[in-house]
Amino acid sequence: MDASELAELRTMYIFGPAEGSTWGLTYEVLERKLRERDADAFVRIDEGGPIRGSVMHFGITVGEEVLEGMAKLSPDGIAIEDCTALAAAEVVRWLRGSIVPAGTSITFTTEWGLEADMPEELVPDVPRPRLVATFFAHLEATGLD
Repeated sequence: MDASELAELRTMYIFGPAEGSTWGLTYEVLERKLRERDADAFVRIDEGGPIRGSVMHFGITVGEEVLEGMAKLSPDGIAIEDCTALAAAEVVRWLRGSIVPAGTSITFTTEWGLEADMPEELVPDVPRPRLVATFFAHLEATGLD
């Protein structure tokens, strides 16, 4: 696939801390940071399930688009549904600036990566074009091209 075709692909991107570390994620901090981006951001904590408050559902504005996301505290991580590689790069920029403690790594995979039994990858700390290229390479490696 060429870059323009890869740029159109949408899947769920899943971000978390590197194995053995944590972001110290809390729903309160996540909600505050989401509302700093958009005062009217959609936020709902799912009280169902075995652990009270086990999943936070939210909307995040990326460019002109509102994407739906989910967050968990144990293990801590964030997933963005129906997301392009370009939007995922913007989410990473926001995570690094607002959610993830300085010096802490971010890993990622996608729904397609999970289906292909691919391991999580470290998100490189590189300029946006190289980060998008990393996401494109991941999409191609899933075999869905």
